[in-house]
Amino acid sequence: MGRILAIDYGTKRTGLAVTDDMQIIASGLTTVDTKDLLAFLKDYTVSENVEKFVVGEPKQMDNTASESEVFIQKFIEKLSKAIPDIPVVRVDERFTSKMAFQTMIDSGLKKKQRQNKALIDEISATLILQSYLASNS
Repeated sequence: MGRILAIDYGTKRTGLAVTDDMQIIASGLTTVDTKDLLAFLKDYTVSENVEKFVVGEPKQMDNTASESEVFIQKFIEKLSKAIPDIPVVRVDERFTSKMAFQTMIDSGLKKKQRQNKALIDEISATLILQSYLASNS
């Protein structure tokens, strides 16, 4: 079994999370400047056995695609060309940023720490991955 890597794509920075090799535990990996994302993923997949990419799918409350979906689709096209052997799966990511922020509050992080948008992105990617694991267990 390989790892599953989740991507919370953003136009400026992207949060990443990954499972263990047994695909049981989802952990935050890092946040990467989006301009460096493909290079990071290529390097990571060379050193780690990644079986699948899970990319967040932002939707409006009425289930239509959000404005950022256009950018995500372009990224997925580039990703599929750059790393064609690893399939891409989409997961609804509604509310993950709000849930990430609440997670930070619940874990006792100070206000200054909660303003770290990179940490929010990484936690959001972890929530996307946990959602995927829960729906496929």
